[in-house]
Amino acid sequence: MDTSPVRQRQLEELDMVSLCVEILSDARNELYMNMKFLDVALSSLYFEADPGCSTMGTDGYGIFYRPEFLLSQYQKGRVLINRAYLHMVLHCLFCHLDTRGKRAEDYWNLACDIAIESMIDGMYVKCIHVQPSPFRREIYLRLSKELPVLTAGGIYRQLQQMEMDERQYLRLAAEFCIDDHRYWKQDRKGKSGTPRQKDWQQKREQMETNMETFAREAAEDSKELMEQVRAANREGYDYRTFLKKFSVWKEEMETDPDSFDYGFYAYGLELYGNMPLIEPQETREVFRVEEFVIVVDTSMSCSGELVKRFLEETYGVLSEGESYFRKINIHIIQCDEKIQEDHVVTSREEMEQYLEHFTVRGFGGTDFRPAFTYVSALIGRGEFHKLKGLIYFTDGEGIYPVKRPPYETAFVFIRGKGNDSEVPPWAIRIMLEPEDLEEKEEAGEHLL
Repeated sequence: MDTSPVRQRQLEELDMVSLCVEILSDARNELYMNMKFLDVALSSLYFEADPGCSTMGTDGYGIFYRPEFLLSQYQKGRVLINRAYLHMVLHCLFCHLDTRGKRAEDYWNLACDIAIESMIDGMYVKCIHVQPSPFRREIYLRLSKELPVLTAGGIYRQLQQMEMDERQYLRLAAEFCIDDHRYWKQDRKGKSGTPRQKDWQQKREQMETNMETFAREAAEDSKELMEQVRAANREGYDYRTFLKKFSVWKEEMETDPDSFDYGFYAYGLELYGNMPLIEPQETREVFRVEEFVIVVDTSMSCSGELVKRFLEETYGVLSEGESYFRKINIHIIQCDEKIQEDHVVTSREEMEQYLEHFTVRGFGGTDFRPAFTYVSALIGRGEFHKLKGLIYFTDGEGIYPVKRPPYETAFVFIRGKGNDSEVPPWAIRIMLEPEDLEEKEEAGEHLL
């Protein structure tokens, strides 16, 4: 029997890893027994030891841990392992790994940790309960005065406004930083081929359904988490997803590579010299945006600069890939308490010219109804043939129509500058962070 020091050390490390896997498995099972609405999320991560890890961390597919750290935490109490496991799962569910954008990495990491810890501290479940320290409660209270829901994006803005020195930052980090975020940058596709962010968004949407149905009783102890899930699912409805609702099938003058058989084509050239057996079809059906309406609230409460940036960002999203047909019919309507302007765009060139010379018109009160009445009149006059939807950029302070229109509608808000509480249930809410409309010309990014 090999009793060499190297072999002995290898056996000890193997035993240590086996014990760590058992500890993490027990934590997963205990969380599941107390929060069955997390069943899919909890079982989505495998376990892997990593001596280079400082504590524990996740890349959205696995949990990586330093065995010595995990065992030392377990000796302090099983609750700490449960909390750390849940902390990482919630990071994934709220897509913190993929939504930093151009935010400062250190402050974004801290904001995400504070957001997750506030959720866990607000969950009255014995297996994860630890009495928050006075300092932690003070931070929650301070943030709650400015933010209705403690989201990572909102906390990030508050941290930036605090103008902390290094000592203050390190104190917050020591209080709230639980896991190692180095793995967040290691994005890849899972076994199903689904991108990481989309995969976890789907899990979060399923989790909301679970909390509202068969796991409702257990979710009663997690009301703050439920509020966060609802907000995240609502805000995760981005422009690209919404613009798909505008899209229609239409035949365009372009070759259809899917219907072209290169084997017959090459055989014809070989047999007849210069006569292929078939030619590619010169038209094909494509799914693109053809008609829709953009309404911008130009009341006194809306910033003209934000309105212009919103239009530029919307155009940027539409310009990506092949969203447009060659001929389009887009109405850009400016409206406060009445219609101030209706500019029709029929091509990319016209859209670019409009944005170059854009001027805000209005600055009166806010009433959403005139825009919907006006669009109904346009439909009645035959201005639209296949109108699929309307985007309304506003601060939310106005009178909404009671009746649902015959097309999809989204009201778009800027967090901290709008009130979405009165949006009717038939409309989609899209909440943007202020930094989403920052200038992006240099990077060419479109983060909506």
